[in-house]
Amino acid sequence: MLLLLRIKNFALIDELELEFDKGLNVLTGETGAGKSIILDAIDLVLGGKVNARTIRTGATRAAIEATFAADRDVIEWLKEREIDPLDEGSVVCSREITTTKSSLRSRSRVNGVLVNRQAIEFLRDRLVEITAQGQTVKLTIPARQRELLDCYGDRPLLAQKKQVASAWEIYRNLCSNLEKDRRCERERLQRLDLVKYQIEELESADLKDDLELEKLAIERDRLSHIVELQQLSYKAYQALYQSDSDSLAAADLLGEVESILTEMVNYDIKLNQLLEIVRTAIAQVGEAAHQINAYGASLQAEPETLQATEQRILILKQICRKYGPSLSEAIIYYQKIKQELDELQDTSAKIQKLEKQSEEAQLLLKKECEKLTNLRKKTAQRLEKQLIARLKPLAMDKVVFQCIISPIDINITGADRATFYFSPNPGEKIQPLANTASGGEMSRFLLALKASLSTSEGASQTLIFDEIDAGVSGKVARTIAEKLHQISQQQQVLCVTHQPLVAAMADAHFRVSKEIINNSGENDGLNVSEIRTVVRVKVLDNHDTRREELAQLTAGDSARDAIAFAESILAAADAHRINSKM
Repeated sequence: MLLLLRIKNFALIDELELEFDKGLNVLTGETGAGKSIILDAIDLVLGGKVNARTIRTGATRAAIEATFAADRDVIEWLKEREIDPLDEGSVVCSREITTTKSSLRSRSRVNGVLVNRQAIEFLRDRLVEITAQGQTVKLTIPARQRELLDCYGDRPLLAQKKQVASAWEIYRNLCSNLEKDRRCERERLQRLDLVKYQIEELESADLKDDLELEKLAIERDRLSHIVELQQLSYKAYQALYQSDSDSLAAADLLGEVESILTEMVNYDIKLNQLLEIVRTAIAQVGEAAHQINAYGASLQAEPETLQATEQRILILKQICRKYGPSLSEAIIYYQKIKQELDELQDTSAKIQKLEKQSEEAQLLLKKECEKLTNLRKKTAQRLEKQLIARLKPLAMDKVVFQCIISPIDINITGADRATFYFSPNPGEKIQPLANTASGGEMSRFLLALKASLSTSEGASQTLIFDEIDAGVSGKVARTIAEKLHQISQQQQVLCVTHQPLVAAMADAHFRVSKEIINNSGENDGLNVSEIRTVVRVKVLDNHDTRREELAQLTAGDSARDAIAFAESILAAADAHRINSKM
């Protein structure tokens, strides 16, 4: 519901603030007084088009701010975008338009947060719906007609529509995945061949130990120096135990030390411990000499083993260059492509599984669409009866209306096209609404439709009608007034009207007028005078001012008969409001 509207420097409005009420809000005034400018401001703040006349002449900036009471869906939408709702769950939409020498710029905000056009249009669909003669083109579009039918179907139909949308998304995703897998089949087969070759190569390399290359390098060094090791081991044996030269071996020298210490112990028994150390050393030297001699004796040239070792090193280095750089990384890669092989080989089964799933999803989607089609057909029959009943009191007592459901390719909205067929006059062939209805007929049709939709779940919070009653009078005008009042019991309604019968039914009445002002003053030492036209709005909040305005609408003056008529229609409107609540 629209609570507050602030306008500054927009068209003929210099500065204006309006508070609206629930129920039926009516704006009246002379033709050209600026009533539609206020509706244009609401349209603009919710994403309407900006043009060169948007900003008031002489100004460089226009600002419009509209405060709405937000419902649960709007509040959830705000939370999803991390926009905090204001106190009491209200939402403030604002738009600032500035002009430069070459262009117009505008910025939209929601609760002070900058938003893009898509966001503000999303809010618009949930906050207001503006209807005016000449602006009913959307009603002639089959997609919009289907939306209105679905809205009339209310919760059962809207719930089934969600089921179809959900089934459509599942089916579309499966088809997308299936197409992607099929498209990648050639790449899969190429990759499969490569992976098989690499696995075969790595398996033949028999990779088990990530330190094998280092160990083989050590073994290669040993095998390639067998002669040197034999010579050195023999030399070490001679130095330790049995020397072929004149010099004494280590064992001989230690034996002499043992003899000396044995003689010394005779004089100092404290040297016994040192003597034991020397004897131990003699034993260890003897053991070392024995082992090194055995080692040298065991050494034999192994040219075949050396060749095999060098060949293995070459193989492993090649593996490292291709899959490494280290052997451990090559082993990790081997494990990885083995797993990839399983996945690649499983793709054919995966495609078959996706094909089966997509077929099942398509069947489910068709079933859900059939349910939706049946609901739409039943809803169309109810809408036909109700609309005809509502149109007859609006001077369309011979009207023929049909909502025809025809098949289309399945999409997220189902498999149906809804087309409104209409014949306002007896004997005329029924045709699509866009081909037959005049502007006045379209407005009355739309009013009857809104009355039918006013209690539906998908209805907008605020409905705005701009001279929807133009060109009618008398009984039809009264019926239109009653319909507007009926709708306003479920939704807030803003209505621009010249009809006193409609204005009399208002819960809140605003008179719009133009006023000529003279902005005189001194600027840079010079006296200046500027005559400007501005739009002013007055709230008619008592019986006398409303009666005066209705008399003006009736006769153009305050003659006794006009006053009496105004009094009578106010009384009739009060009586209707009282009776409608019973």
